[in-house]
Amino acid sequence: MATAKKSAQPQKFSGFTPDLVQFLGDLSIDNNREWFQANKQRYEQQVREPALAFIRAVEPKLRKLSKHFVASDKKVGGSLMRIHRDVRFSADKTPYKTNLGIQFRHEVGKDVHAPGFYVHVDTEGVFLAAGTWHPDSESLGLIRQRIAAQGPAWKRARDNPKFVAHWELGGESLTRPPRGFAKDHPLIDDLRRKDHIAVCKLSLDQILGPKAVDLVVARFALTQPYVSFLCKAIDVPF
Repeated sequence: MATAKKSAQPQKFSGFTPDLVQFLGDLSIDNNREWFQANKQRYEQQVREPALAFIRAVEPKLRKLSKHFVASDKKVGGSLMRIHRDVRFSADKTPYKTNLGIQFRHEVGKDVHAPGFYVHVDTEGVFLAAGTWHPDSESLGLIRQRIAAQGPAWKRARDNPKFVAHWELGGESLTRPPRGFAKDHPLIDDLRRKDHIAVCKLSLDQILGPKAVDLVVARFALTQPYVSFLCKAIDVPF
């Protein structure tokens, strides 16, 4: 009687290598389906499999920070963002993204606009992000209300010394005060934000090798007061 084949064991994370950056650079030069199909094995070995191993290595450490953010190593629909671009509404019709994107979004979130953590790698460098990017109008309104109502708590989260040592706030802002807030409000710059995202830049060298997991999670941990404030504003647990 034939015996069933044993399924391959998931790859353990031994570190991203320079091959990842080389692949992304080559893809940026030949961003077309023919090149990608010819180099599909490179993508699997140098990008996708190490990224899925990274996600698996992050999962238990991220749960110690918060059990409400998802690290999923599913090949489709998990934390690894798809390499295929959505070109339907874009003037740029190149079919592939030339970066590695990994998201650890909140369990209640259905898309990239949910609160979460993000890792971005391209040929120029690496950045981490934490918070909520382009939140819907209801969520953004709730965040603004909590900032206005709890200004001291917001400033403690925003200005936490360990946080600001490595992170800075980014994203888009309105040019005018949002409806219902005076232009001379003491927190008007924060109230005008359309994104509540903090960004931490890393070098390519810092993301290579097995120590990348500990570094990334340690940097995420520094955002706890900031991300927790945002979660409480929209009534989801941190």
